[in-house]
Amino acid sequence: MNFERMKPDLKNLDLDKLKRGVAERIPHVSVEMNRKRWIVLVCALLAAGGGVWWWLRPRPVPEVLPVVAAEPVEVEDVSVYGEYVGRIRAQQFVEIRARVEGYLERMLFTEGTYIKKGQTLFVIDPKLYRARVNKAKAQLNKAKAQALKAQRDLERIRPLYEQNAASQLDLDNAIASYESAAADVVVCEADLTQAEMTLGYTTVQSPVSGYISERNVDIGTLVGPSGKSLLATVVKSDTVRVDFSMTALDYLRSKARNVNLGQKDTTRKWNPYITVTLADGSQYPYRGLVDFADPQVDPQTGTFSVRAEMANPDHILLPGQFTKVKLLLDVREDAVVVPTKALVIEKGGAYIYVVRPDSVVEKRFVETGPEIPDNKMVVERGLSPEERIVVEGYHKLQHGMKVEPVAPIRREDNATGEE
Repeated sequence: MNFERMKPDLKNLDLDKLKRGVAERIPHVSVEMNRKRWIVLVCALLAAGGGVWWWLRPRPVPEVLPVVAAEPVEVEDVSVYGEYVGRIRAQQFVEIRARVEGYLERMLFTEGTYIKKGQTLFVIDPKLYRARVNKAKAQLNKAKAQALKAQRDLERIRPLYEQNAASQLDLDNAIASYESAAADVVVCEADLTQAEMTLGYTTVQSPVSGYISERNVDIGTLVGPSGKSLLATVVKSDTVRVDFSMTALDYLRSKARNVNLGQKDTTRKWNPYITVTLADGSQYPYRGLVDFADPQVDPQTGTFSVRAEMANPDHILLPGQFTKVKLLLDVREDAVVVPTKALVIEKGGAYIYVVRPDSVVEKRFVETGPEIPDNKMVVERGLSPEERIVVEGYHKLQHGMKVEPVAPIRREDNATGEE
């Protein structure tokens, strides 16, 4: 190989021609290089801008629904009560009075104790009345003797008259004498009975069993119709009566519910009864049935009297005592009941928020009824048993809002969790 040919001929090298050739080629290469570089740079900028936009793009904010506690509407039998002020009265309140006049000799009981029917309580001086009994007996014996003589005279006259030995006048006189004597016997017997009864009144006995009060007179006092006749009182309180007053409006409402106070209704499963609260706030264990309602209203007070009878075997209730009476007025079957805290009461009425199946709340006005224990209230109109209502969190709601209903937290659940 001839390397000599490959060597450049530096002597014959035309530098001007070389410069012109290089100058013609360099601008073309530079322009192409600049165009590619700009394309790459623009693409890089676009990619970077797209990445920044993707990173800083506004993300959609998830909708936060208000959380409310909701529960189904309850349906139950509701007992409607009314509260009144009552007064205890004994079933029997008997005044022991002196029926005859005389000086009080003895008192045969202990004040405030239980006595039985027929027990002797007082003894009035019987001397005068025993003397009248003896006199009546003597007069009766005398009348009987005269009647017997008149009968014998008549028996003697009658045969003589038949034999015409005695006149008609004699017979008539004998008959009149006998009948008059027989009448005198009857009068004397009545006088004796009256005298014995009067003598019996000197021994004062209790007509009923019960507790006796203190004596109203002292030994040696002149008692009787013209003096002090009231000796003591006996109270029979094994069964007591509770008297209270109801308004005319209560009467109209009971009539509207077809409830007749004081009358037993066999078509109902219940009858109006009362419970009483004692002075210490405890409830008396026995109930009393309403057995009487006054058919007229007192025009001065606008009320009518109602009476209930109640057992009092332990004598806890005392006659004359005032007490708080709770009367069962009505039992509403399958009534719609809601918690009181779920109701919002304003000037225009009461409303409640109802959760529809699509979790949208509806502000619904309802007609409320009586309030019942456990902080619940009866709803007369506006709710159906199958609906759900908001019981907590309604203060942040508006009609038509969508909510997230959850079950309310019960107190029992809290107590279990704490344990």
